Amino acid sequence: MSQRDRPLGQAQLRIIGGDWRGRKLSFPSKSSLRPTTDRVRETLFNWLAPIVNDTQCLDLCAGSGALGVEALSRGAQRCDFVDTDQHAIDAIGQNLRSLGATERATLRTCQADTVLTGGSQWDIVFVDPPFEAGLGNALLSRLAASQCLSEDGLVYFETRRSSPEPVPEQHYEIYREKTAGDVCFRLLKFRSA
Repeated sequence: MSQRDRPLGQAQLRIIGGDWRGRKLSFPSKSSLRPTTDRVRETLFNWLAPIVNDTQCLDLCAGSGALGVEALSRGAQRCDFVDTDQHAIDAIGQNLRSLGATERATLRTCQADTVLTGGSQWDIVFVDPPFEAGLGNALLSRLAASQCLSEDGLVYFETRRSSPEPVPEQHYEIYREKTAGDVCFRLLKFRSA
């Protein structure tokens, strides 16, 4: 285990809206985990407010699980959480148990590709990989090719502001875009064939 992936203890963040507003989520304090900030989550869920209720969501590269749990708090019917870090998935599971939401979630410790070949379909997908991994564009392309997005599917895509990854325009239209701190975040509409 490298120094940057070694657990440093527990960190916390709070749910900012919905049924669980103000509740705290614990997650491993690791330099490789970069939870989406309150400010960015608030803007994102203002964008999603008209449609998040009763949706099927996927939190790829879930990390702290903040995006998926926030969606559940605001009425999403279900969220699948995927991450390669077992400690992160275990923490998400503990948080879901404390919220009484385990029946509304599936937890998977695996690569994103594994989930994208499973035949499931989602209305909202959160794509927030580690910045230094440079996986964003490849994940967006795989997601489009997998046909796992519903017809009106939306994708949240977060990258580093100083070096934002391009969006594969043949598959997605940028619906909303904003920056905050060192983050560029976009809401993409899937262009179905």
